[in-house]
Amino acid sequence: MTMKQAEQFLPLKPQWFHILLALAGDEQHGYGIMQEVLERTTGKVRLWPATLYGSLKRMIEADLIAESSKRPRPELDDARRRYYRLTPLGRQVLDGECERLQGLVHAIQMKRKMVTG
Repeated sequence: MTMKQAEQFLPLKPQWFHILLALAGDEQHGYGIMQEVLERTTGKVRLWPATLYGSLKRMIEADLIAESSKRPRPELDDARRRYYRLTPLGRQVLDGECERLQGLVHAIQMKRKMVTG
C-alpha cells in the first residue's frame, strides 16, 4: 500500500477522522468509540448511532478498519458487541490527515504572526 492510496481519502470526513483517532490506541466496540469521541471533544462532537454504524460499514468497505476477532473475557463483555481495529491503510490515512491538519495550523499561526507582526 502506498501513500498515494491513503491520499485519496484526504481531506478526511470529520466523523471518519474521529473514529480512526479513537481506534489509534486500541480496538474498541461502537459504543466505546462514541464515548471516547464525546469525551475527547468535551461534548462538541457526538456520533449518533446511525452516523457511527453507517461510517463503520463504509470504512470497513474502504479497508480503513476491520472487525476484530479479539475479545475481552466473557464476564467483561457483551457477546453482541463488535470490536474494530485500524488496518495499515487506516493508520496511513490517519497519519496523512494529521499531517494535513498540522499544516493548516501552521499556516494559521504564520498568518497571525504577519498580522500582529
